[in-house]
Amino acid sequence: MGGGVRKTFDTPSGPVVGRVDGDVVRVLGVPYAVAERFTRPRPVPPFDEPFAACERAPAAPQRRSELLVRLIGDDHLGSDENCQRLSVTLPSGLADDERLPVMVWIHGGSYVTGAGDLDVYDPRALVTEQRVIVVAITYRLGVLGFLGDGTRVPANLGLLDQLQALRWVRDNIAAFGGDPASITLFGQSAGGDAIAHLMISEGAEDLFRRAIIQSAPLGITHGRAAMTDAMLAALGEPSRTAPAAELVATQAVAERAARGSGLPAGMPFGVQYGLPPVPEEADRDEAWRRVARDIDVLIGSTAEETAMVAGAVPAVELLFRVPLLGRVFRRLLVTPSTRRVYETPAKDFVRRHRQAGGTAVRYRMSWHPAGSGFGAAHITDIPLLMGTRRVWEGTRLLGSSTWADIDGRGRLVRRVWADFARTGTVAPEMANAVSDTVTFPED
Repeated sequence: MGGGVRKTFDTPSGPVVGRVDGDVVRVLGVPYAVAERFTRPRPVPPFDEPFAACERAPAAPQRRSELLVRLIGDDHLGSDENCQRLSVTLPSGLADDERLPVMVWIHGGSYVTGAGDLDVYDPRALVTEQRVIVVAITYRLGVLGFLGDGTRVPANLGLLDQLQALRWVRDNIAAFGGDPASITLFGQSAGGDAIAHLMISEGAEDLFRRAIIQSAPLGITHGRAAMTDAMLAALGEPSRTAPAAELVATQAVAERAARGSGLPAGMPFGVQYGLPPVPEEADRDEAWRRVARDIDVLIGSTAEETAMVAGAVPAVELLFRVPLLGRVFRRLLVTPSTRRVYETPAKDFVRRHRQAGGTAVRYRMSWHPAGSGFGAAHITDIPLLMGTRRVWEGTRLLGSSTWADIDGRGRLVRRVWADFARTGTVAPEMANAVSDTVTFPED
C-alpha cells in the first residue's frame, strides 16, 4: 500500500483498509461485484479478512484510444477482465457524526475506453475544497459490456455493473462518513449517457437523488436497433474462453458493421433498449417523466463538443488555429453537429423534466483554453473538475493555458457542481461568478 497512515473502515461488506494521503483518505479498488464473462454481476460476499484497498481499480479490457493519448497523454493503468471495482476518496479528519454528500463518478469513453481511477479523474480538489465524498466506478466496456443479444449474452452488462456499484454505495457509504440519502451521480460523455439511462433503469429506484449529466450524446441514442443487429451478426457467437484481448480486438469487426448508420456509428456500443434493465425505446420518454419528481438534474455540454473529433485530423487542427478564419471554419463545421448531438437533446431533456414536475437546470460551458486549436471542445470540462496540474498542464487539448487559470476557473466550477449535489440548485450568485466559463440558459 505504500507509506502513510492506514485507516480501517468497518463496513457491512466487511473491514476495508484505506490510506491517509495528506488531506484525503483513499480507499482504492474495492470489489463491488463478481461476474464470469457474459454473466450478470452478483454482489461480492462480505470480506472475512480486512481488504487492503491499496491499488487503483484496473481498467476494463480495451483498445487504447490514440486520439486521447495524443490530446491528454497515456495513464498506463493496467486492465483486468474482473474490473468491477470502485474507489472512495474522502476528506481526512472527518468527525464521527459527520455525514457528507456523496458524488459518484461514472467515466466516459464511448463505452469502449476509460476507467474510473485514471489520473485525470483524481478527485482530491473536489473532495477537499467542497467537503464531499467522491466514489469512482469502473465497469465492463465494449464487446464484454455493451453488445449482448439478450439471449446468448445478456445486454447492458456494463449498465448492470453500475447498478450493482450503486447498491454497494447505498449499503456501505455511511461507514465512510457519507450520507446515503444524498447521492449524486455525475459523469461525462458516455458516463453522462449512462446516468440518463440509470434514471429509468429497473432496480435504480432510490439509489440516487440527483444527476449531473455532462456532454451526453443523447442525440445519437435513438434508432440504433438496426445498427446493433448488424454488429451482432458480424461478430457472431462471442467466445467465453478466448483471452480478453482477442475479444476486444473483434470490436473492430463490429464497428465496421456499424458504418453507414449515420451519426450513431460514432458511438456504436451503448445502451440497448427493451432489454434489462432499460425499457423499450418507445417508452423511454414516459419513463423519464415518471422519475422527474424524484431526481434533480443538471445537464449540459461544452460549446464546441465535436471540435475534439474534427480536430483530430491534423490538417483540420492546423486550420482551426488560423486567426479569424480558423474560428469561422470551426463554427461552420462544429456548431451544427454539436447542436444536433448534444445541445438540442439537453434542451429537450430539461423541458420534459420540468413539465413532469421535476427540477432541471441546463448549462453551457464556453471556456476556450488559451492556445488550443480545439476551443470549447469535448472533455475540456474535466480539468475544471478533477485531475492535477501534473496530468493536465501542457496537454495538447489545453494548449498554453496556465494552471493558475485552469485551477481558478475550476474552483468555481467545483463549487457549482458540489452545491448542486447538496441542494439541487444553482445559486444566482454562483452562476454570475462562473459566467465567463459556464452559463445557465433559461430555456
